[in-house]
Amino acid sequence: MPTILLIEDHQIIRENTAQLLELAGYTMQTAENGEAGVQLALSARPDLVICDIMMPVLDGYGVLQIFNQHPQLTGIPFIFLTAKTDRADRRRGMALGADDYLSKPFEKADLLSAVSGRLSRFQHLKPEPNPDGERLHRFLDEAQQAGDLASLSLDRKAHLIRKKQDIYLEGDEAIRLYYVQSGRVKTVKTTDTGKELIVGLYGPGEFFGYLPLLQHTPHCDSAIAVDEAELLYIPKDDFMALLLRNPDVGQQFVRLLAGQVSGQAEQLLALAYSSIRRRVADTLVQLHQQQASTDVADVGIQLTRDDMAAMVGTAPESLSRTLNEFKHDGLIALTPNTIRVLEPEKLRRAHW
Repeated sequence: MPTILLIEDHQIIRENTAQLLELAGYTMQTAENGEAGVQLALSARPDLVICDIMMPVLDGYGVLQIFNQHPQLTGIPFIFLTAKTDRADRRRGMALGADDYLSKPFEKADLLSAVSGRLSRFQHLKPEPNPDGERLHRFLDEAQQAGDLASLSLDRKAHLIRKKQDIYLEGDEAIRLYYVQSGRVKTVKTTDTGKELIVGLYGPGEFFGYLPLLQHTPHCDSAIAVDEAELLYIPKDDFMALLLRNPDVGQQFVRLLAGQVSGQAEQLLALAYSSIRRRVADTLVQLHQQQASTDVADVGIQLTRDDMAAMVGTAPESLSRTLNEFKHDGLIALTPNTIRVLEPEKLRRAHW
């Protein structure tokens, strides 16, 4: 059975939690503070870590930083178990790379579900070869050798992000580049009245979060997981050093940046001058083209009406009305969860 390292300074909680997990069939290691936990992990690498945040000697944030930086410990699933429930604390833990976050007091079933879920996901993280992922790792390996960037490939763990989980928020410090290994991520801008506009939608094989790194500014938008996603993180310092030392990499991200700026300019122009019918048609064609080269091309567009309305820049009711018009014209097929584009070329001209 998998081995779990529990780091918890409260003796009763530590003993009761360890007993519960032992009854579930797991092999347990326990430590009363962060420093002892790290030493125990170095002597016998666990399959998963459950760690309190507020502890003497070394707190949970420090433990996670060591796990992220130490070659022998990186890649181990990490769950925070803590009484701290403030959103800022949760965001800090997730920003450091925690895979889950349980607040005390916790339900036994919630703990067991989180443990089994994380172990299962990491055991099956790469069931099939991923050409995009393999290319990324080769790219990082070559860049590390060419630029002597010792830590570039250090954090190759795929971080599991739950559906609708915040990845970063507008105004947060930009500390890394993100690469989507699976799932989808949206970047959004929110008005003072709370209205959301999606400015980017990223799928497997795509980078995001590079604009503030290049501008040396905080994030100007928020990133949220549309589906359950797996992300790879590239630290800011490594990314910037790689840009300086490798002109080909710099040109690649200049092209990405130019495409992003061009796309957002077209989006602003459409919001200002295009009809709702045209904006919906263009969005459907864009999503259809993005999906055409993936292994789910025949599934149809799977996006909530609220998210699609936020991409179009209209109310969900107006979107639904326009979609029904396109369905009546035989251009799309609608189900409760998907939209299938039947006539993309006709849909391009449907707004005239």
